[in-house]
Amino acid sequence: MTTKADGAFRTISEVSEMLDVPAHVLRFWESKFSALSPLKRNGGRRYYRPDDVELLVKIRDLLYRDGYTIKGVQKLLSSGAGASVATSSSKKSETATADFEQALQMLLEVRTQIGEMKSRLTA
Repeated sequence: MTTKADGAFRTISEVSEMLDVPAHVLRFWESKFSALSPLKRNGGRRYYRPDDVELLVKIRDLLYRDGYTIKGVQKLLSSGAGASVATSSSKKSETATADFEQALQMLLEVRTQIGEMKSRLTA
């Protein structure tokens, strides 16, 4: 497949492949998200603008990665919070991982201290 310019319109099959989402799911999302309106040409053939693809990426990430429902994503997008949620979600994930590692390290230290106390009490 030839590569297109970043600003080029994309067909539903190209977007489906790019996002690893079946074409019927993209058509379903069109019915649920009014902000998503690809250009339709002869015979109903869809052409997605770069902004449409960007919105689809946000929708996919919120649904599949972050666990939102369709209604939840609709509310986020209508309130304008969708962009900040999608971008901050990965930051939250990194912070959560760091917090987990820090907590694990503290627990290991406490475990070691308890082992030392136990040894002193039994000696």
